[in-house]
Amino acid sequence: MCGIVGYIGSAEAAPILIDGLRRLEYRGYDSAGLAVLDGGALDIRKCTGRIANLAALCEADMPLGQTGISHTRWATHGGVTAANAHPHLDANGRLALVHNGVIENYQQLRSTLIEAGHAFLSETDTEVLAHLVGDHYDRIGGTPSRERLLAALRRALGQVSGTYGIALLHQDLPELMVGARRGSPLVLGVGKNEHFLASDVSAIVTHTQDAVYLNDYDIVAVERGHFEITALTGKGVLHEISRVEFTAGDVSKGDYPHYMLKEIHEQPDAVRDALRGRLSHEEASAKLGGLNMTPGDLRDIRRLILAGCGTALHAALAGEYAIEALAHLPVEVEFASELRYRNVPMDPGTLLFVISQSGETADTLAALREGRRKGLRTLGICNNVASTIARESDGGVYMHAGPEIGVAATKTFTSQTVILVLLGLLLGRMRHLSTTEGIRLLEALEALPDLIRTTLQVGDRMREVAQKYLGCRGMMFLGRQFNYPIALEGALKMKEISYLHAEGHPSAELKHGFIALIDKDLPSVVIAPDDAVFEKNLGNIEEIKARKGPVIAVGTEGSGLALERVADDVILIPKTLDVLTPILSVIPLQFLAYHTAVALGCDVDKPRNLAKSVTVE
Repeated sequence: MCGIVGYIGSAEAAPILIDGLRRLEYRGYDSAGLAVLDGGALDIRKCTGRIANLAALCEADMPLGQTGISHTRWATHGGVTAANAHPHLDANGRLALVHNGVIENYQQLRSTLIEAGHAFLSETDTEVLAHLVGDHYDRIGGTPSRERLLAALRRALGQVSGTYGIALLHQDLPELMVGARRGSPLVLGVGKNEHFLASDVSAIVTHTQDAVYLNDYDIVAVERGHFEITALTGKGVLHEISRVEFTAGDVSKGDYPHYMLKEIHEQPDAVRDALRGRLSHEEASAKLGGLNMTPGDLRDIRRLILAGCGTALHAALAGEYAIEALAHLPVEVEFASELRYRNVPMDPGTLLFVISQSGETADTLAALREGRRKGLRTLGICNNVASTIARESDGGVYMHAGPEIGVAATKTFTSQTVILVLLGLLLGRMRHLSTTEGIRLLEALEALPDLIRTTLQVGDRMREVAQKYLGCRGMMFLGRQFNYPIALEGALKMKEISYLHAEGHPSAELKHGFIALIDKDLPSVVIAPDDAVFEKNLGNIEEIKARKGPVIAVGTEGSGLALERVADDVILIPKTLDVLTPILSVIPLQFLAYHTAVALGCDVDKPRNLAKSVTVE
């Protein structure tokens, strides 16, 4: 849940490192630091707070050197202090190391090293790893060499339990940078007489679009004009240089004040790209060739398990409603973090689908591996074609949503939901869904990007609503059937970026407990499209109003008058098929959270305590 940037080449390293960290600040921002090698001397700078603090620390006296590593931290072990910031040094102060992940047995290793005379300056597991590598390097002895440092790293990594993505330097070897990966992403950027290491390719895309995505247990030795990848065992590893699909322009805010607002407005294009090439009018069905399953395989499915975390879990819930409605297949949605530890019955007819924007979410990846361990076919939906989930799954669907920088997911949620609807259409057409119903859904899907564009026009209205309820003590989000997952997602968005207490519930559960919370200071957002349960939702609104609770209603065009009679504020979205309504109804809720957070002065793109990609358990 942190960011790593490393550089070796002919340019000054520090400005490149700081620029790369800025691009990774969404991954972690409790503290930041860098280490630059100038000849045989290490120059270390680190501080608490945002990257701007580190930049200011370096501005007056920029570290010189053409090899360096850097890090932005999201605290796991130890508080937010300069001492706990990375890089960390070994006992002799000659080796510098940055690390993402968790060393689970660090206390045991720390005790052993202390008994051997080591003194530690921080509370972190990372400093233990730095001391361990340095200790092995010193024990091996002899002439400083790449082979000696790699041997020390292999011995150290052979002793640790847990996850790591690391980059390290040693004063003895100023022309060498080393990286290693297990369970935490690390990518090598390949340039002309310069190379990069990063935990996310967005950090280095301004310099190169050629990348090697390291696998677990890979170790890479990087020099200015050469790199070599080997396994933890020392054996050579075949690698492929991939072309990054997006450019530096794709990861800029453009004219928008925040990435989140930009990404909300990118949803028409994101959904269009998710649909591109996947609609078959001839078969009145969807085409998902990346599943790597024959029609016979798909017909043999008897049960689906969808697993994800956070927003991806809510997309899975929306997919559950869609797939069961379209394909009449039983679908179970699981928190990936729970699935990995539960003994879930998994018969041969079960298909496991894991959902992750980054494709690196630790719990989701562990759920995928648990499914594979039990012999299940495992598929993934992710936004990074080179991610670990994409590489380890048996197949899947790539979202094509483009980079999403804002911590609060927006366009990836709608893309994930659309893909799950496509899956429902494909499976439904293989079972009971008629050609007429298939064509009707295809036409509605093709119209969806334009309907999203129309829905985006509610942005100004949602700013007014946000201002109206700015002094509230929290919010309730209510929905039924297809829109219950949207209530959960709307509440999550509000919590993530405005820090207001928010809850999502099925509307019908109102009388079963949480109606006790309703009063004039707790507004309720009720998603009430003109569908089969519209009248039921109207009844729930009446119950809230009877207890003096303010109501913000999200309805569909044509139902405005009925909603205006009972709700305080009404926002209307275009009419579409019930199964697609969640893709539109979520947009006003995204705007509501965004404008509330802006009005409260919150850091929308980098909310406190959160990181975009959760790569540790």
